[in-house]
Amino acid sequence: MAWRGLPATEPERKPINGPRLEMPQDAIAGLCVLASGSSGNCSVLVIRGETTTRPERVVLIDAGVTPSRTRALLASRGVPLWWIDDIVLTHLDLDHFHNGWKRARDCRATLRLHRRHVGRAERQDKLLHRNEPFDDADGFALGGSTRVTSELLAHDEHGVAALRFNISSPGTESVASLGFATDLGRVTQGLVRHLGGVDVLAIESNYCPEMQRASDRPAFLKKRIMGGAGHLSNAEAADAVGRIGPRDHAVFLHMSRECNQPAKIAELHAASDYAWTIATQHEPTRWVWLKPSPSAASARPSGVVEAQPGLFEGAQAP
Repeated sequence: MAWRGLPATEPERKPINGPRLEMPQDAIAGLCVLASGSSGNCSVLVIRGETTTRPERVVLIDAGVTPSRTRALLASRGVPLWWIDDIVLTHLDLDHFHNGWKRARDCRATLRLHRRHVGRAERQDKLLHRNEPFDDADGFALGGSTRVTSELLAHDEHGVAALRFNISSPGTESVASLGFATDLGRVTQGLVRHLGGVDVLAIESNYCPEMQRASDRPAFLKKRIMGGAGHLSNAEAADAVGRIGPRDHAVFLHMSRECNQPAKIAELHAASDYAWTIATQHEPTRWVWLKPSPSAASARPSGVVEAQPGLFEGAQAP
């Protein structure tokens, strides 16, 4: 069952200034992590359409950054805010859904949230003009090309939705897939089955256990983070990637600024046969393109490369 709020006016369609979005010919979708960390999480997924003027669908995965900052980050990647069709939430924590989105005048996206989170959204007055709940069993469609399914996992009281996007190429039977999982607490067999074999996997790699234990954080917070309903450590994330087996690329999310370092994540993936990117709080990542056939990403040299401030990426040479 879906429900809608008061009628909303069309968003203001401001002209696109600055860089333009250019998708490779063989890509059917692209993921850019705009920001990831305890101060706010937001990623954008663009899905190719039949025309070259704009994507068929533009989706925010989580919206834990203010609309004004999101607008600027999107613009730097050639995407205006008014293109956003959907905001798909993993959960409702403030760093994953900012309260300011109710007041964003140039965005009239449909909010898609797990049915388990609807009551909390109603109590906290977080629903938007258009709201569509989803269930693990049924999933939902985005336009005519994309099917999204979820697996609810333990995180604090209400749980978190791990998402799988299966995206069809226009006019063909080719499919590319994206797995997106953050704030997991622990990796379950259900999660591995749900995301197994995706082309691109975005998954949290939150903390280094040694740095966590040595930090001056209160004991209750350490227990919450490390106790199986909070976040994944670097080693747990690496184990999850090995079990899930992304075909092309892994993107590491939600890195703790106090209890982690990019080099600690990178060293666990230096010998991988997939490309990888480490997302940060203050700089958007490069585009990670989803392609239905093996991409050239795996041909990049192995190791850690600082491509721009705060961005780390690497791959294993063939």
